[in-house]
Amino acid sequence: MKIEVLYFEGCPNHGPVVDRLKAVLRQAGLPAEVSEIEVRDESAAKRLKFVGSPTIRVNGLDIEIDSRNVEETGFACRRYPGGVPPEEMIWAALREAGVIKDAPGND
Repeated sequence: MKIEVLYFEGCPNHGPVVDRLKAVLRQAGLPAEVSEIEVRDESAAKRLKFVGSPTIRVNGLDIEIDSRNVEETGFACRRYPGGVPPEEMIWAALREAGVIKDAPGND
């Protein structure tokens, strides 16, 4: 499993997103191995198909399904309800990747 967090320097939600992601991985009993990729400029944003900071990808897929078909890239902040992706969005991405069956308490 490959997990990446794409961000730009100074993003206020980068740290909280990484913390939340690692907490979910610990709850799932998975290694908290996360590649943090700094997007430094517009050309890198275009090359990486970066839709905003922070972005979480599991096995190359954005955890927000609706963002997977977005063609526009940009060097901008990403908006999630509450500032960071909800835990359930991360759990859903892990289920989709086939690394877990369900979130704790949802057996």
